[in-house]
Amino acid sequence: MTEPVELPIEDSIDLHTFQPREIPDLLEEYIYQARLKGYREIRIIHGRGIGVQREMVHSFLNKHPQVIAFRDAADHGSTTAVLMK
Repeated sequence: MTEPVELPIEDSIDLHTFQPREIPDLLEEYIYQARLKGYREIRIIHGRGIGVQREMVHSFLNKHPQVIAFRDAADHGSTTAVLMK
């Protein structure tokens, strides 16, 4: 069993060190904690690659009730999400 990893909550998170299966739960908790800290925008770094993580992130954000909008910064391999107050 893997021990939980505690991440600092900042205005960005880099997903490169996480497995794709970890991303939904990670983003759920990260958005919750970011909102508690008062962030209105967060940057999710998913990389460019073939787009698997980007599609996972976009699909997740599209369904999340606390995400107002998001935009892709494809040239940087990241997505910025706008959160509700």
